[in-house]
This record gives sequence, C-alpha cells and structure tokens, in this order.
Amino acid sequence: MKTAAEERLVRLVAGSAELEGSLCVPETAAGIVLFAHGSGSSRHSPRNRYVAQALREGGLATLLMDLLTVAEEREDSHTARLRFDITLLAGRLVSAMDWLVQNPVTTRLRIGLFGASTGAGAALVAAAERPESVAAVVSRGGRPDLAMPILNRVKAPTLLIVGGLDYPVIGMNREALDHLQIEKRLEIVDGATHLFEEPGTLEEVARLARDWFTRHLTVYT
Repeated sequence: MKTAAEERLVRLVAGSAELEGSLCVPETAAGIVLFAHGSGSSRHSPRNRYVAQALREGGLATLLMDLLTVAEEREDSHTARLRFDITLLAGRLVSAMDWLVQNPVTTRLRIGLFGASTGAGAALVAAAERPESVAAVVSRGGRPDLAMPILNRVKAPTLLIVGGLDYPVIGMNREALDHLQIEKRLEIVDGATHLFEEPGTLEEVARLARDWFTRHLTVYT
C-alpha cells in the first residue's frame, strides 16, 4: 500500500517578503494546485485544507500559501486593508508560481490556482499575468469582480463556485462570468452560504474543484 505524501514547510521570497507555504507532492501527481486564501485567512484555513486533501486524494499536488507575512497579517486583522490589495496578493502568487516552475520537485507539473473570497480576485490577476504558467482556475465564494479590468486577459479555463444563499456574491460572479472569454462555468451550490458551512456543501466544492483540475491539469499523451 502506498503511503500518503507528507506536507512540508517551504519558504519563498516575493519581493521584500519571505512567505511560508505547505507543499505536498504525491509521487504520481499530474499537476499542482496553488491556493490563494481569502479575507483574514491563511494556509491553515480548514476549508482550504479540506479541499486540498480532496485534491491530493485525486492525485494532485498542493501548495497552500500565506500571502501575507506575520506582521502584515497582524496589521490586516485591524485594518482589513491588505486582504483587498489585489495587486499585492497577485504579485505574490506570481512569485509562488515562478518558484514552482523553478523547483525541481514541481517543475514538471502543470499549475492550477484555487482562490477563495478576495484570493480568487488575486488568482485571476495572477493567471492573466502568467498565461503560459496557469492551466486552470477555480474560485470558491470568490470576488472575481475585483479582477474585472483584466478578466478578458485570462486564458486559463475558469470555474466559479458560489453558494446558493450567497446572494450578493452570486451577482458578482455572474457579471464576472460575462467578462471571461475562455472556457468557463458557474456552479451554484444549493443551500450554501458564503463559507459553505452547511452539511455536504464543502464536499460538493471539493468534488467540483477536483474534477475541474483533474480535467485541465492532467496531460494525456
């Protein structure tokens, strides 16, 4: 029986910041998903970790990143300013993607981006900045409207997942869907609010994300 791949702490430099992440690469991984956390969250987000575990069980590698330093997280907890700095967050995602491309362990893997809340806006901006590096994007309860000016530059197939009771965010995602000019889909999970805390709803998010990434990150030759 194969043993599960272990998560390991990695550190990478993004501009003047040193960021931490949790990397897990199953032996037969066909692709890797880089997670962009949402408002006031981190790589320890239980929701993102749940989805990441489902992706690994589906044969994908994962990298859950802290997009803010400890000092920045402390500031953001009081001001909520940095979580909406999409340019800053997207730039750090780009640095993480460049690190994945250069890292011998992950260089062969196609990259997907999973963004939650404001992290989804950052993921879409990063996908537009590195179209050659990003093979798929998934947004969970995301704010793609924060990336509206560049949505027509996104080249990666994009799945938007929204809770059926998350009314304002449904509208934002429908508007964003109209601006995306690539393969795209909007999935509304019945009975779910913004954080997908209702029974069975996060499981549905994980299933949808796994199927989307498996389809687009796996290369058949």
